[in-house]
Amino acid sequence: MEFFRTLPLQADAETLQAAITVPTLPRLSSAIDALLENAGPDAGVVYCLWGEFRVHRECINGGLRFSLPGCPNALAWTLTTGHPPAPDAVILHLTINRSEHEPDFVESLEFFADSWLDLTRIPSGQL
Repeated sequence: MEFFRTLPLQADAETLQAAITVPTLPRLSSAIDALLENAGPDAGVVYCLWGEFRVHRECINGGLRFSLPGCPNALAWTLTTGHPPAPDAVILHLTINRSEHEPDFVESLEFFADSWLDLTRIPSGQL
């Protein structure tokens, strides 16, 4: 399954990569409650709406990719900018490795995707 959000946030890839690290995730997404283990900018353990998960971060063309390697649904999401269809915005792309799932879980994925709209509430220059 795939979920997309267009975040009306102007930031270049370098800004995203510098500002969005595993330790900053709880501050940037209301669906991520706490950082339980800090292993630097690219790895750690978070507590989120589905429980406790190891999270990995990777810098990619245009932004970042995050993954939950222990997640039974192989949850991953990217935050990218500078590409169509909205090169002046940040695009969230969230995926799981299932084509269908229970409605309650799909609703939680929608909530997780929506939680990244929180980024637009951060004052310019503080991302």
